[in-house]
Amino acid sequence: MVRGLEDGLLGEDGVALIGSELSLEDVLVAARQRFKWFPICVVEEWVILDAIVTEEERAKVTAAGCQPMFLFAHKVLHDEQRRFEPGNWVRSSMGTRFEEGYLFVTRNTVYVLKGPGHRKPSSIQAIFSIF
Repeated sequence: MVRGLEDGLLGEDGVALIGSELSLEDVLVAARQRFKWFPICVVEEWVILDAIVTEEERAKVTAAGCQPMFLFAHKVLHDEQRRFEPGNWVRSSMGTRFEEGYLFVTRNTVYVLKGPGHRKPSSIQAIFSIF
């Protein structure tokens, strides 16, 4: 079991979103057309966690080219670099952007979000307690 689940952080509350409904093969092709050089990881059962930060912290994060948001997915479907086994969970590093409603981008990976998910605010402490 993933630590962090017991506090409801990764439950279904928050804003409901729908990721891509394309097949795994089609979503990989679509992501590759848009992001030529990034490793791609396809996930299901996901939540985008918007870190609750001060304006000063937000300015520092933005100046570093990121946004104060993280991705947690209960289920990896496919990881091009085989960092994560299918069926395992993953927590991303800080995101740089969220595009098209299903592409969560970090400095080193494009996460393709499939199916239903959620987006909600969370403290940094709670986000980093997930492991």
